[in-house]
Amino acid sequence: MLRFVLRRLGMVIPTFIGITVLAFALIHLIPGDPIEVLVGERNLDPVMHAEAMKRLGLDQPLTTQYFVYLKHAAQGDLGRSIVTNEGVLHEFFARFPATLELALCAMIFALVVGLPAGVAASLRRGKMLDHTTMGAALTGYSMPIFWWGLLLIMLFSVDLQWTPVSGRIGVEFDVPHVTGFMLIDTLLSGDEGAFASAFSHLILPTIVLGTVPLAVIARMTRSAMLEVLREDYIRTARAKGLSPWRVIVVHALRNALIPVITVIGLQVGTLLAGAVLTENVFSWPGIGKWLIDAILRRDYPVVQGGILLIATGVILVNLLVDVLYGVVNPRIRH
Repeated sequence: MLRFVLRRLGMVIPTFIGITVLAFALIHLIPGDPIEVLVGERNLDPVMHAEAMKRLGLDQPLTTQYFVYLKHAAQGDLGRSIVTNEGVLHEFFARFPATLELALCAMIFALVVGLPAGVAASLRRGKMLDHTTMGAALTGYSMPIFWWGLLLIMLFSVDLQWTPVSGRIGVEFDVPHVTGFMLIDTLLSGDEGAFASAFSHLILPTIVLGTVPLAVIARMTRSAMLEVLREDYIRTARAKGLSPWRVIVVHALRNALIPVITVIGLQVGTLLAGAVLTENVFSWPGIGKWLIDAILRRDYPVVQGGILLIATGVILVNLLVDVLYGVVNPRIRH
């Protein structure tokens, strides 16, 4: 197992180095002078321009700049926002709980609905339930997030007025910041109205962000279940007189979940990419909206640091999923 983990770590390191190179090169790939890009002004005084180049280390060779960038990144220094003058790392972690809370709720929604739907479709293969479930999964996978989000807002927020349009909680509530997770903070505050408001604000963003992972999990679960249900040990379990529930849940679903675990890990990247769009549709104050605002303001240190942090998070989650996959299925260690 240790060799398997070390082999996976060996594969992660080149990927991480490639991401740091891309993040570092962002400022240099943008057309124009890097100082003018960072400052946002043209035709700077030559003396001020030279001082800025020296202060930021941009007068050094690119390899030197890259290793200095790596050194600062390893120390947690990803630069400061041009707009707010706050540290990029500080701004990232101030908003990360909002995105993490939304992504966790979306994944829970996808698992709670997707797994039973996939199992039910496999048990009714070729029947109406199978066609309806797979058709809905394909539709959910194909829908653009912007369109899907606006459609739900028009229906449930504007017409029916069941859910709020945007934000994390009603403006009338002032919840003390403890964990950054609004549901937990409202529970800790003991304000039931605040909790209900935070929960209602989560419903539509969760459905929108969780739709694509739900569709993928449902289709993968159906496919894996159909394959497992044809195995000899399933026929043996049925011949021994085990109850259908025990055969499906204990013997079939347990083995069918192995490829589904890999898909769940891959969906983490999809969730983060989808969060960028979902947070902007619902004005959700997470890192997705933070990055889009930074791009619109040409706040390149924030974009640079945000990309590096998000990519690092995706790599670590996929590494964790690979290790879990090796624990569940020992055959892939070899």
